[in-house]
Amino acid sequence: MSRDDGAHGDPSETHPDAVEGDSDADTADTMRERAGENRLKLWLLLRANRLVVAGALTVAVFVAFVAVASGLSPSLPAKAGASDPIETLFSAMITAIVTGATLVVTIGQLVLTQENGPLGDQRERMTGSMEVRNSVANLIGAPAPTDPSAFLASILDASSDRAERLRESVRDRHEENEVDAQFREDVDAFADRTAENADKVRSLLDGTRFGSFDVIAAALNFDYGRKLGRIERLVDEYGARLTDRERDLLDELRESLTLFAPAREHVKTLYFQWALIDLSRLILYAAVPALVVAGVMVAAVDSGTFPGQTLGFDHLTLAVGAAFAVTLLPFSLFVSYVLRILTLAKRTLAIGPMVLRDGD
Repeated sequence: MSRDDGAHGDPSETHPDAVEGDSDADTADTMRERAGENRLKLWLLLRANRLVVAGALTVAVFVAFVAVASGLSPSLPAKAGASDPIETLFSAMITAIVTGATLVVTIGQLVLTQENGPLGDQRERMTGSMEVRNSVANLIGAPAPTDPSAFLASILDASSDRAERLRESVRDRHEENEVDAQFREDVDAFADRTAENADKVRSLLDGTRFGSFDVIAAALNFDYGRKLGRIERLVDEYGARLTDRERDLLDELRESLTLFAPAREHVKTLYFQWALIDLSRLILYAAVPALVVAGVMVAAVDSGTFPGQTLGFDHLTLAVGAAFAVTLLPFSLFVSYVLRILTLAKRTLAIGPMVLRDGD
């Protein structure tokens, strides 16, 4: 999770592949640069370990509870002696925990529903999967890898190779022709950026293990959509100057980029299912101690259970704050995982050469 998102780009710099009307954010290759967001915010939403984020939320709840409760008058011990705020609070938390655990079971069933179905549906899924694997095998000239990161890397390798072949072909044919200098420069810049981006993402994928976010984080840094759009513009602008060989090379590069799109979406979908299953399991694990803590607070804690103070903070306030934070742990886990899933879904809504931009 500590792997860098990618290089920092100068927001005032115009990318070689930029087109008129495109913003600078759209011309960056890495997801962080395209997002145009604060690095810390993006790290927190996507790359940070979800358990660490949930733990940080839990600590924040404890600190906020103690700070606010200690600053109010009358104090929590005084209120607990006059009424039953502790019992009221944790009785409600027991209900919330049970309801939340039931919701988790529903989420798990939703994920599993996609894995269940009649034999015909399963065969269609298998047929579609094998067709894509055959296409990738034809693309790379070898059996398609079964590991998700290697599968994506093989397509990137083919894209890099085809971009290099396109650049060499155009450079050799137009080297002495000054009339085609701009054409040669545009193709050279496009091919160079494509090969560089593919090689960098391929190196990020090397050694990553599916189930962690590293595979998806690396794949997000290859902006295939903008590259497909750039191929369309090259053909439209320089169509008359292209030889049959160069058209074939552009078509081959388009083919590899087009294959990367559904491959990445498939791996992303698998990751979503994997993460939701992990989330469901973690919430159910956390719900048991949370219920125990809430039950103990309702049944056994009153104003005299934790007498005294430490550093000016009533022990009862600290105990209630800690118990409240623990009972909220299932919700903290839910928030930490859903933040990543929703952020990732938003950043990958469009498939193909379609750019969605937002300041958020």
